[in-house]
Amino acid sequence: MTRGKKTRGKKVKIHDSNGMRRPVPPYFYYALLFLVIVFFALLRFRLRAMPLERDEGEYAYAGQLMLQGIPPYQLAYNMKVPGTYAAYAAILATFGQTSAGVRTGLILVNAATTLLVFLLARRLFGWLAGLIAGSSYALLSTSPSVLGFHSHATHFVVLFAIAGILVLLQALESDRIWLFFASGLLLGLAFLMKQTGLAFLLFALVYTIGRMWKPPANWQRLAASSGSLALGGALPFAITCLMMAGAGLFHKFWFWTFVYARQYGTNLKLTEGLELLKAVVPQVIGPALWIWAIAAVGLTAFLWSTRARAHAFFTISFLLVSFLAVCPGLYFRPHYFILILPAISILAGIAVSCASVKLLDWRGRRILSAIPALLFLVAFSCSIFQQREFLFQMDPLEACDAIYGREPFPEAIQIADYIRSHTPEDATVAVLGSEPEIYFYSHRHSATGYIYAYPLLERQKYALDMQKEMMAEIEKARPAVLVLVNLPDSWIASSSIASTKDILSWAQRYIHEHYVVDGVAELGNFTTYRWGEEAKSYQPHVPLTIFVFKRTSP
Repeated sequence: MTRGKKTRGKKVKIHDSNGMRRPVPPYFYYALLFLVIVFFALLRFRLRAMPLERDEGEYAYAGQLMLQGIPPYQLAYNMKVPGTYAAYAAILATFGQTSAGVRTGLILVNAATTLLVFLLARRLFGWLAGLIAGSSYALLSTSPSVLGFHSHATHFVVLFAIAGILVLLQALESDRIWLFFASGLLLGLAFLMKQTGLAFLLFALVYTIGRMWKPPANWQRLAASSGSLALGGALPFAITCLMMAGAGLFHKFWFWTFVYARQYGTNLKLTEGLELLKAVVPQVIGPALWIWAIAAVGLTAFLWSTRARAHAFFTISFLLVSFLAVCPGLYFRPHYFILILPAISILAGIAVSCASVKLLDWRGRRILSAIPALLFLVAFSCSIFQQREFLFQMDPLEACDAIYGREPFPEAIQIADYIRSHTPEDATVAVLGSEPEIYFYSHRHSATGYIYAYPLLERQKYALDMQKEMMAEIEKARPAVLVLVNLPDSWIASSSIASTKDILSWAQRYIHEHYVVDGVAELGNFTTYRWGEEAKSYQPHVPLTIFVFKRTSP
């Protein structure tokens, strides 16, 4: 820690070719980092209008409801804790309730996280390590291989986790109790963004105890510091529980975020999870293979660099905890790996920084010490070049199609616009499928809290009860519009469910009795839309079709 403290705000010195020291001002590193941040912000800004995918639609709809004074879990059920909903509400209120507004918020979140990764690596391993780490994170977290252009909860988890860890290091250095509490508060917010954020709070507690449990140990100070950290970490969740109880939604909140979440998290067998991991890792690493290779060199630096060994416990434990944060449920979806990117980026910073010092000590020549940084620059440039078509050439719709194929995310915008222009503001909508973005775009309330069909058809014991509850909620609400999404990815059914026909047979009967076709979106090589009278007699030519029905009976 003292290394970071002594160099903060001062000029950093490096050897010249004669072994003399030449000052390099800190603003040089900040200027380069600023250029990196602006570069990736511009890439994100160019594709900011990319349609929202399902998770983003869920967060945006829940955030939209919060801006209307409607608490989470009242009209939108899901297993995630509500921190990301609140973050989306703030973004929507600031930048507008559009996909471009959501992505503009993500630009700021990513820029802030890049800066925090830079500061964390710089504090531990010096300015060059900080610059490499920040640049690596900006690159890796923007890659479509981790769905980096989409505003998933993992981006928000990382933001608060890195901020909390930085404050923790300052707390350990200054021994100020209020800083331990502030660190816990930030890490508690990371958990509130998504349950996997709890891993970073546990890391902070273990690291604090490990640092302070050294002879002669001050047990009273250790108890006060770790207790303040834990108290700060628990506070955001405690406040959330009180707010849910005050809204009369605590039972619903607890069921979805813990009871059902436990069922969801234990669906897969270990062998299934390992197969998923084996399949997804090459996809995640591929576009930036050489950056990951440099990080692997950084992992070996503890064997040959005293600078790296000085913080080996922090770095290795942070890497392990970050990987564990990716693992819950064993689903290993690409955007889950955003949680491990700060650790990978710091390892890349360690590799370049420590190798530069080794080469300088070996020959005393500045030009030799620049080789690791030049190799990183080549790897950095190669990764951008490999992804050039997506980053520089595709428009938002092409980019969406390149990532998701024939998912109905662009179609959701057209369907929602039609619903919005043909229904009163107080009309309710039911989507049979898993496309919550339709609720957000249409600015209409859902007739049921089941904004996803997935839980109804999963391998979990509450599935059939959920089907019955969804049917009852829709029948009670009598929505003005019902959207039937006839796409496999919107209805992923587990073969072990006793009956998936209940919800489907009910839907067929209920629609026949109360609704008439009012719109058709047919997803072929290109999407064909039919509305109103034309839709009633239209016969789709492909099975991938979304139907919009309007209510005809009271």
